[in-house]
Amino acid sequence: MSAPAILLCAVMLLVPLLLTVILSFNVYDADAGPQAGTFTLEHYCAVVSDPWYYAIFWRTFWISGLVTLICIVVGAPEAYILNRMKKPWRSIMLLVVLAPLMISVVVRAFGWSMLLGPEGLVNGVLGAFGIGPLKMLYTETAIVIALVHVMLPFMVIPVWTSLQKIDPGVVNAALSLGASPFTAVRRIVLPQIMPGILSGSLIVFGLSASSFAIPGLLGGRRLKMMATLIYDEYLHELNWPLGAAIALLLLGANLVIMLGWNRMIERRYKKALG
Repeated sequence: MSAPAILLCAVMLLVPLLLTVILSFNVYDADAGPQAGTFTLEHYCAVVSDPWYYAIFWRTFWISGLVTLICIVVGAPEAYILNRMKKPWRSIMLLVVLAPLMISVVVRAFGWSMLLGPEGLVNGVLGAFGIGPLKMLYTETAIVIALVHVMLPFMVIPVWTSLQKIDPGVVNAALSLGASPFTAVRRIVLPQIMPGILSGSLIVFGLSASSFAIPGLLGGRRLKMMATLIYDEYLHELNWPLGAAIALLLLGANLVIMLGWNRMIERRYKKALG
């Protein structure tokens, strides 16, 4: 019964990935393009030996990490409030959380470019208080703000799902025994929603590290991240093997970071629950 799904996965995911791996080892000729049947390690050596690529990798991952942290700090309390709401307010709040997913990422990126521009609403409000104008567009700050807006639902929904599995009577019992609401949340609720936080953080980090539209539109041409660099290698430089090599290195680095984070959180989760 699982054969059709396995076959579909192999055709749609594994075959393109394998072709990308082969392409990354092909020799590139500036006049003729990639040379099929010829293999070299020069593309990987070029990335590993050049500090410029390290700077882009670092920018990509620290921005993705910051976006993930902000989404946890904002999304977990938001999910908790959503879980405590009664009907119909819960449905309305859930619609507010999910509404941004119905709008294209490109449209939202253009919206933030207008809000954060020199003549945008944000600078207009700051100007009313005698601040600015501030340069926010084409900065790392603009990328972080827009990515948090886009990724926040992917944090709220997994945490909210974990909260649905918690018996409210456990929290009420802690309160009746003299625990403060903060202690009840910290000692009882938080350890039990760690799987949701873990799932949300992995989704947010992975999507942020591979995001293209927002860094491309709000970061500009000079403030590169890995996805925009891969795009440039494929469509501007036409160096497909180098672009494939960078994409695979990004995939590998993403997997290492996400698997390490997954193992660390799982250990703390098991320790907290005994």
